[in-house]
Amino acid sequence: MNRAAKAILYGLAFIFAIIFIVGFVLSLILRFSNITEQSLQWTTLIITFIALFIGGFIAGGKGKESGWMLGGITGLSFVIIVFLIQYLGFDASIKLTQLLYHLAYIVTAALGGIIGGNVSNKST
Repeated sequence: MNRAAKAILYGLAFIFAIIFIVGFVLSLILRFSNITEQSLQWTTLIITFIALFIGGFIAGGKGKESGWMLGGITGLSFVIIVFLIQYLGFDASIKLTQLLYHLAYIVTAALGGIIGGNVSNKST
């Protein structure tokens, strides 16, 4: 497996690990408190953006070149997986606002890849 594919997989693994861990913690908070899902909507959105930024950062850093592309592909891979789970698993259609969020996810991961690629190039 080449370095770019490995970098993308590392980034995706980090994104999903963070989302699963935070999802578990937030579900415990929802279960054992009287906080509603609507009150945690912005929290989950911000955490998702942070996870995608760091995942893109990791992909760009591991790839060491073309960080924007590796981060963007990492974000695009995440978006495709989420759309497949949503459509095939839950038979739910895709809405325009959701497309805008996912476009922002891709851009955020690409930005993380740019910074990760530049940081890794300066340290070597």
